[in-house]
Amino acid sequence: MKHYSERQLEIIRTVTESGFSAIDALSEQFNVSTQTIRRDVNALCELGELRRVWGGVEPPPVSGNLLYAKRKIMNVTAKRQIAFEVAKHIPDGSTLALSIGTTPEMVIEALQEKANLKVFTNNLNVAMQASERHDWSVTIAGGSVRPGDKDILGSDVEAFFDRFEVDFGIFGVAGVTPDGGLLDFSEAEVGSRRAIMKNSRKSFLVMDHTKFGRAAHVRGGHLSDVSCIVCDEPIPHPFESGLGSASVIIANETSRDEKADASNDPYERGTR
Repeated sequence: MKHYSERQLEIIRTVTESGFSAIDALSEQFNVSTQTIRRDVNALCELGELRRVWGGVEPPPVSGNLLYAKRKIMNVTAKRQIAFEVAKHIPDGSTLALSIGTTPEMVIEALQEKANLKVFTNNLNVAMQASERHDWSVTIAGGSVRPGDKDILGSDVEAFFDRFEVDFGIFGVAGVTPDGGLLDFSEAEVGSRRAIMKNSRKSFLVMDHTKFGRAAHVRGGHLSDVSCIVCDEPIPHPFESGLGSASVIIANETSRDEKADASNDPYERGTR
């Protein structure tokens, strides 16, 4: 199992978000010598996490999703804003289906003030947090656990979600194409997401702005299939034509503090 220091994880996050970083810039950012940064970078390149190029370092070619630990620290402020926005629209006593991924995990964190929730999930990170609440009930899918991600995928998971009809389905996505197509890294991930969407009365697609145009290779579903999209930035213009009737909520720094009321309900406002 690979182990990374906190600085190495931050280096990966910085390079992934920027697309390129110079050694001198990383040295200044982390307030360490260029020799120390080079040691970190060389180790990360040997592990396949980064690639050395002239003048600095860049992400390797994408062949799959990033490790869960790295995804969790990326765009964390945006994900928290999204999570608190979603929480405003979930009343006490709701039934919820939550999918795999870091943003749904943050949604369950943001729901801690809610009472008497019923949670159905294939995400063990979500299940462990939800099970801390004595007034909530938690039901998890059965099957083999993916190491690192701590989630469960496969046909048994799809059958699990098919057994319930919940008030709200909450799920993320790996990427979105300009025509509104939803992308993931495996057919099992697509199957899990679609099963949640099919069996929820209202669905929330939670994603930060980096998912627009992000490459992944398994297509399944469309932006227009969901009830509401919650993002940290406005939908880029080339992607707007794929929205269909889906509502859009833009989460921001006020999301944590604003109180929900009927006028803020995305299904009433049809916000774009």
